[in-house]
Amino acid sequence: MNLLVVGASYRTAPVSTLERLAVAATDLPDVLARLVAQPYVNEAVVVSTCNRVEVYAAVSGFHGGLGDVCAILAQHAGIAPNSLAGNLYVHYERAAVEHVFRVAAGLDSMVVGEAQILGQLRDAYHGAGEADTAGRLLHELMQQALRVGKRAHAETGIDSAGRSVVTAALDLAAAQLGDDLAGRPALVIGAGAMGALSVATLARRGAGPLAVTNRSPQRAVRLAESYGAEAVAVERLTEVLSTVDIVVAATASTEAVLTREVVSAALAVRGPARGRLVLLDLAVPRDIEPEVAQLPGVEVIDIERLGEAIADSSVTADAAAVAGIVDGEVDSFLAWMRGADVGPTVAALRSRADDVVTTELRRLAQRRSEFTDDQRADIARTVHRIVQRLLHQPTVRVRQLAAEPGGDQYAALLRELFDLDVQQSAPVDGVPDLSAVPPATGAAR
Repeated sequence: MNLLVVGASYRTAPVSTLERLAVAATDLPDVLARLVAQPYVNEAVVVSTCNRVEVYAAVSGFHGGLGDVCAILAQHAGIAPNSLAGNLYVHYERAAVEHVFRVAAGLDSMVVGEAQILGQLRDAYHGAGEADTAGRLLHELMQQALRVGKRAHAETGIDSAGRSVVTAALDLAAAQLGDDLAGRPALVIGAGAMGALSVATLARRGAGPLAVTNRSPQRAVRLAESYGAEAVAVERLTEVLSTVDIVVAATASTEAVLTREVVSAALAVRGPARGRLVLLDLAVPRDIEPEVAQLPGVEVIDIERLGEAIADSSVTADAAAVAGIVDGEVDSFLAWMRGADVGPTVAALRSRADDVVTTELRRLAQRRSEFTDDQRADIARTVHRIVQRLLHQPTVRVRQLAAEPGGDQYAALLRELFDLDVQQSAPVDGVPDLSAVPPATGAAR
């Protein structure tokens, strides 16, 4: 089994494409089920955040697995495969492991070193576990990725600045409002992980009074109480919007929460004397209709604009140290993978030996009928013991050798010498043209 990563991020795709690729929690079980129903995909984990959508898959062949994954992504997004191809990146085997570990360590984040991705990976792993789509390979990959992420934060200062997508967005908001958020009334829409971080960051920077609204009023109340904010009903959104200077929208809604109509109504009450209204859209799909940005007196900062603004400002001095940790961990994981891959060959060899012994003992029993049951049992134990001792050292050694670079050659040699029928994954001989990927079966999103 081989590891494949197919994904799109803020670096490779516009927000409009990420919106269509985004997998909501309610859609996740169906997407995972469709992935593992494909011929070449045996295991799958889907990571969907505000700036990336990725599929981690255990596949039986590169080309077939890539075609299957791309077909499901294209179907889910309602985009033709050839149109989607230019927005996707593909990583295989070592590059796939390295990518996943870099993601977990925060090296691939919009804000380098942010720790939110660990929670998002944990949620993705949990989702795959609930859907029973993570097998031995992806269980090990996700557990090790989470450990690598924790190690990166514990052993380096990559997150010492405490930056996140939220802090970076609020820095841009502050620049629009005179470089100071203190005393600025703010509203947070959404009470999930991103919403909670937004409220905490706004409170730390002295913004206020703070208001929180959410589809589930109970969650809004709990979050508001933790930071001395006010929980407001969704029905009061227009009213509250007219009284604030900053809005952070971070919901899991599949439809826009702030429409042009809602914001226009709030602006009419708010009046131009209040100055600019800064709207931070940290959700994918977007919480704010694109047309809102055309309204006078409104500044909209979404993930796309945020990525452009901080692309060159998120490098930390500890990134090189984290990269070193990742490199070492990748080597360890690949050694585990090579050792795991030789297992079926060793099992097949032992099974072949057992078959040979069983056949020969049966022939012996037919030729020497005078042997008692005890004598036959003694002979069987002796022959099995001899075979096991003969195989012990070679199988131990081949496992050791398989863990080294190029170790797959030793397992291949065993298969050749003993004519073992062990199913192997197809090798990689290039990247296929994604425009030729056939459509997957099932209804499109």
